[in-house]
Amino acid sequence: MAGAGGGGCPAGGNDLQWCFSQVKGAIDEDVAEADIISTVEFNYSGDLLATGDKGGRVVIFQREQENKSRPHSRGEYNVYSTFQSHEPEFDYLKSLEIEEKINKIRWLPQQNAAHFLLSTNDKTIKLWKISERDKRAEGYNLKDEDGRLRDPFRITALRVPILKPMDLMVEASPRRIFANAHTYHINSISVNSDHETYLSADDLRINLWHLEITDRSFNIVDIKPVNMEELTEVITAAEFHPHQCNVFVYSSSKGTIRLCDMRSSALCDRHSKLTGPGPPLEVSEAQKVKARKLTDWKVFEEPEDPSSRSFFSEIISSISDVRFSHSGRYMMTRDYLSVKVWDLNMESRPVETHQVHEYLRSKLCSLYENDCIFDKFECCWGGSDSAIMTGSYNNFFRMFDRNTRRDVTLEASRENSKPRASLKPRKVCTGGKRKKDEISVDSLDFNKKILHTAWHPAENIIAVAATNNLYIFQDKVN
Repeated sequence: MAGAGGGGCPAGGNDLQWCFSQVKGAIDEDVAEADIISTVEFNYSGDLLATGDKGGRVVIFQREQENKSRPHSRGEYNVYSTFQSHEPEFDYLKSLEIEEKINKIRWLPQQNAAHFLLSTNDKTIKLWKISERDKRAEGYNLKDEDGRLRDPFRITALRVPILKPMDLMVEASPRRIFANAHTYHINSISVNSDHETYLSADDLRINLWHLEITDRSFNIVDIKPVNMEELTEVITAAEFHPHQCNVFVYSSSKGTIRLCDMRSSALCDRHSKLTGPGPPLEVSEAQKVKARKLTDWKVFEEPEDPSSRSFFSEIISSISDVRFSHSGRYMMTRDYLSVKVWDLNMESRPVETHQVHEYLRSKLCSLYENDCIFDKFECCWGGSDSAIMTGSYNNFFRMFDRNTRRDVTLEASRENSKPRASLKPRKVCTGGKRKKDEISVDSLDFNKKILHTAWHPAENIIAVAATNNLYIFQDKVN
């Protein structure tokens, strides 16, 4: 098979042999809650990989340069920087504790030697600058070498400071803090293709921010009813289109996806409300209704089969993630049991539906009792849009090849963590006689779940978060 790249190479399914590359994380059986990984994200080049955890920490891994003695070997990812992004807070007005857990990380395109990323917990978004220092200045005129100020009357000569080499130091510094604009928990952030603005979404509202302005944002979607007892759905995810800066999408707990064009509402100036540290500028409910009509461009929804309706139908139809393809032609949504691919030009039904773990349909009652049915699985596209990936239980993750329509179940496990070891496809037995290489559906461990995955933007390298461990796999070309 040809090497992985951005030009329509086969990826995923049975055509691509995946092998173990690395695993990062402790082997301890008792995992601290703060160490559980809550988000994973490659940067635009794929050279950096960031993870956030429930303890508010961000760990950035950098891909090492390829070995000169093995020019075709892939570089490993090693720890580049670790910093505390968020701390626990307490809202005294509402008597609520705000967790430090990192909900999402999004990289900004690199403009200079430094890297920038956005990280958010439930309430506050921060813009971080990650920069390197490998030189220090010496020979100041007004300071001694230990940093103390010198007496000006003792300075009798003018010195020119010089730069001297030092050990490489990576610094993470907060450049902007975007706070006090969300009443409800933030579930999504997405950087716009104009590289100047980004959106943040909570359960009922979506705000538009400028990266240089922290004290105000524009509310571009508001689905909060006048009477909260009439609330029937919440926003679950939102993302900007990768190429059209005026288009974004958001999904709901009702299984609907709304594609929105901000141009239809005159850049939101007629219906937006300006939010910030102070009280928002409220608009009338009639204006809000008008705003929603102006903003909604297309509504994507698949009609439900009445014969298959059950008590759990509404819960399992809730969309936990929505992602545009790299080309911008398609979008992918993940609900509890399936992944669907939609063509932006056809809102009546998805063009592809891939069952992730249909064998769990008979287990929905027990999954409801242990709250697993409310797990929010993410999904991601391969670099060439020819394959998609999402997680499941028992540390399984699923890959679907869109060209061959084949799929495979793989496992993130330390037992198969020998370098370059091929991943063997796993199969789940739903009944009858179980084969040697199959696992019974009753034996699945629902405490081991893969909710967060990421795919390198240009190569067949994937990152999978399994509790407190980060697994990195790659194709077996080299």
